[in-house]
Amino acid sequence: MKIQSLRGLKYSALALAVAFGISACSLEGDDGKDGVAGAVGEQGEQGEQGEAGDSAGTLTRIATVPLGAEVTGIFLTDEGDLFFNVQHPSGTNSVTSDVNAMPINTGTVGVLAGANFNNLPVTLPNSPVPASDEEKEVVVSAIGQYQVLGQTGDTFGTELPEGLGHIYTLDGEELVLENDMPDFNGFISTASGEGYLFSNWEELPGGMSRMKVERDDYGMWQVTEAMMLDFSPVWGTAANCFGSMSPWNTPLTSEEWVVDSEVDSTTLPSWNNPEAVATDARLGRMWQMTAPDASNPYNYGYIAEVTEPLADEPIIVKHLAMGRYEHENSTVMPDGKTVYLSQDDTGGVLFKFVADTAEDLSAGTLYGAKLTQDIGQNDPATTGFDVEWVELASGDNMTIRAWVDEYNGIGTDDYVEGQSSYITMADVEAWANGDATYPSVEDGGSSQTAGEPMDDRVAFLESRAAARAKGATAEWRKLEGISINLKRAEEAVEGTDTIDGEVVENAYLYIGIADLDNTMIDDEGDMQLSARVKDCGGIYRARLETGYDITRIEPVVMGGTYRSSLTGAERCDVDQLSQPDNVVVMNDGRILIGEDGFQENNTLWMYEPADK
Repeated sequence: MKIQSLRGLKYSALALAVAFGISACSLEGDDGKDGVAGAVGEQGEQGEQGEAGDSAGTLTRIATVPLGAEVTGIFLTDEGDLFFNVQHPSGTNSVTSDVNAMPINTGTVGVLAGANFNNLPVTLPNSPVPASDEEKEVVVSAIGQYQVLGQTGDTFGTELPEGLGHIYTLDGEELVLENDMPDFNGFISTASGEGYLFSNWEELPGGMSRMKVERDDYGMWQVTEAMMLDFSPVWGTAANCFGSMSPWNTPLTSEEWVVDSEVDSTTLPSWNNPEAVATDARLGRMWQMTAPDASNPYNYGYIAEVTEPLADEPIIVKHLAMGRYEHENSTVMPDGKTVYLSQDDTGGVLFKFVADTAEDLSAGTLYGAKLTQDIGQNDPATTGFDVEWVELASGDNMTIRAWVDEYNGIGTDDYVEGQSSYITMADVEAWANGDATYPSVEDGGSSQTAGEPMDDRVAFLESRAAARAKGATAEWRKLEGISINLKRAEEAVEGTDTIDGEVVENAYLYIGIADLDNTMIDDEGDMQLSARVKDCGGIYRARLETGYDITRIEPVVMGGTYRSSLTGAERCDVDQLSQPDNVVVMNDGRILIGEDGFQENNTLWMYEPADK
């Protein structure tokens, strides 16, 4: 039975005509003209860019999202269907469209229907910057038309009585929050034009939905099944942020809202301090989760894999061996073992995990990146970094789980002023120094491990502090989406013929940076960039080398000059990037970029590097 899930979807003659007739996309206004010219004449410019060592190319504005919203969850299927979400739009948006009979005024999961993004025209015009009040409240696109698949609270008849995106207590009895924060999308195909769409819901506690979706002959979609996954067996989740699909087709969801991973020399972790529990919203929510030992902060901050995604009751495993910190997303290389991971925080680390066994992320070795900035340069548009990998430790989920469980049952009545029941900086330093035992409480050690034999729990439970103590660079600011194209990566590194009609000699790992400020521009440490770009952000990339290693990170496209004298959207140029978040690499080497920025209407961009 088909569920009437699209809440008043209109199959008007106009909508169907638009679905077939539109075949273009790019920037907007004056830059729209420049974007067309750049794409046509790009081959003539490649020589100059190569000599300069740049990867400058062409930005194309694909779509804009409504007021108040950011672009999240970009996912491109093998058949060219482009899903993306409208996260936390303004609740006052009231305009509807020919395609969607409902306003986009709450969290929305959708698709650019009627367009194949794996078969785009070479030259694409730009979608306009919304000008009218009506345009500002809907998704405006240059190719395809945005079709709502589901919104916060949708029940799909009786299929999902709890409501899409709604998060309940771990016993399923009480509504915790109505979540308007859909993030990552992942898609598992079951046949041509149909499959299961997995969507993250980024809150604390967080969640993930699974919708069975089917595309008709006219490129329009229906939802035929819907469910919210049950995360109670893994103590719930802390803000399911961006994510990825593994090469073996399982969703990897990221816990971003860790309960403070900033262990430093001046602050003792005080997660059981009664005053902190009462005043810190995120900490308080953790303590309110109704599951045994849910108040243990080391239960949160990991990559979780949906290991049986199509089962009636999907199985979820948290991979503690991949480290605990503010995960934005993880991306597994085609070898099934090498994983790059981003930390979305101020003073974050770029991590690498190498699994012991392919397609098994439960055990392996964790590394942190040590960066060396180009000598004599500090401009974000030209300054790159050499990369060395600092080994932290090897471990497995079961061993680390036993360490985590040692912190179960710690209550607010165990709090002692000036002491800590959790891992302290003194513990981190003793581990990094190779000490045989943990320090005493008098020397700043945790009351849980004082005097005990040293182990590697620090590397996996306080991964940022451990990486920093070992010499890795902990200075990234809002290290966001990390992405490769699996086919291009495999062909470039292993020499397999995976891309039709093109020989791929080089493939890249792309990295989104929302803000280039704070620890990246503070004139201290390994990263000392200028503040010229600052909060406008940009995209970096690293060439994948033998064994899917990376040894060099370089800028590929940056936002415009940050104008601190201005306010609001004007601080970053509307025709350039403004705080990029998600990044997806297309089969042809172009990249899709979602904004979470200052603009009145954030943009879904497509960028074509001069050298792909």
